[in-house]
Amino acid sequence: MLKKQLENYIAKNVNDDNIGLMHFEEDYARKHQLLSDDVTVVEKAIHFHVIELCDKETEELIHTENTDFLNTPVSYLKKNQNQFIYVESNEFERIGIDAVALEFDDVFETYTALFGLKLQKKFGDAIKGFLEANLSGDGVKYSVMFSGEDGLWDVNFALNFVSGFSENNSFDDVYQMLYHFIFKLGVAVEDAQ
Repeated sequence: MLKKQLENYIAKNVNDDNIGLMHFEEDYARKHQLLSDDVTVVEKAIHFHVIELCDKETEELIHTENTDFLNTPVSYLKKNQNQFIYVESNEFERIGIDAVALEFDDVFETYTALFGLKLQKKFGDAIKGFLEANLSGDGVKYSVMFSGEDGLWDVNFALNFVSGFSENNSFDDVYQMLYHFIFKLGVAVEDAQ
């Protein structure tokens, strides 16, 4: 999955022998010979085209935000527990998701990431195995359920158990960290085949 998506992205986006990738994507692409030696990689960050604050109870839009909001610490969600943030990015396509919602779970007092993962049902054990191995701490919480309707894995886990997470991190930092985490999940699923 990951290899094919990255290969398609590279084929469509190499421009004048340049391509925008994150450093770990470049490492993966070079390891799997997806980039020719004459291609120069430019470090690329995630660009968000949808940033919405929504009401947790009704899921109604409260208001849209611009990218400056992403510099806000994720602790914003703890202070505004009735809200969640929903973002979309074209970059997410490379890792098999289309959007991510973040919220603060007031029952467990954790920051939770929710997203749909485009992987076949047969990869359930590999997904769960990766989460078991890479989420650490007491009372690790996650939920993974396949939706036959959508053909997606509904994934929900506490960010508090991801190495490097802090509620003082900005939303942008958290999304970069989450992107890398999901990328590594994709690599683990491929390796399990």
